[in-house]
Amino acid sequence: MKFRPLHDRILVKRLEAEQKSKGGIIIPDSAKEKPIEATVIAVGNGRTNDKGEVRPLEVKAGDRVLFGKYGGTEVKIDGEELLILREDDVLAIL
Repeated sequence: MKFRPLHDRILVKRLEAEQKSKGGIIIPDSAKEKPIEATVIAVGNGRTNDKGEVRPLEVKAGDRVLFGKYGGTEVKIDGEELLILREDDVLAIL
């Protein structure tokens, strides 16, 4: 399915959570936190400013990004769990 977010939104896929702690302890599924790191799948055209000009987004498809823990909207596309974020929710590009 083709999917293109609108305006300043981006579609991301969360990276897998760590299976073990740094000390080697296996973390059960119930204790895992959702990762705040993701890969960008698709981006919108950009945000329109006060003058009516479209400012392109700084992130692009394929970038790895960090985002806020509670940011975005979870969606399921083709059976895959994805997240739609605004560019403002992105904290950093890795």
